[in-house]
Amino acid sequence: MVAVYILFAIAATSRATLQIITRFDEAPVAYLLSALAAVIYIVATVGLARGDAVGRRTAVVCCSVEFAGVLAVGALSLFDPALFPDDTVWSDFGGGYGYVPLVLPVLGLLWLRHTRPGRV
Repeated sequence: MVAVYILFAIAATSRATLQIITRFDEAPVAYLLSALAAVIYIVATVGLARGDAVGRRTAVVCCSVEFAGVLAVGALSLFDPALFPDDTVWSDFGGGYGYVPLVLPVLGLLWLRHTRPGRV
């Protein structure tokens, strides 16, 4: 799970950085949302990698925010495409990334639940 989050942290950070540096004026909201997604992936990765109580709580919050973000941005990008003149990581429910952004937070939350300490 950590490896997948690392991959998405790198992908989202790279994409957001390139978009912000080269075309920020074209779609600032979309590019800032991509940057937010990148930060969430990075923090979730750190939380998952730590594995202690604080790391796990951090990862749960990040996965939850990530899932809510994918649902909200995904729905808005379909219902009002003018809000997002360019794609974000979460546009079309992560369609540009094979819908992994939609599935990843659910898998992350399930993984955290499955691996929680004291689980029988």
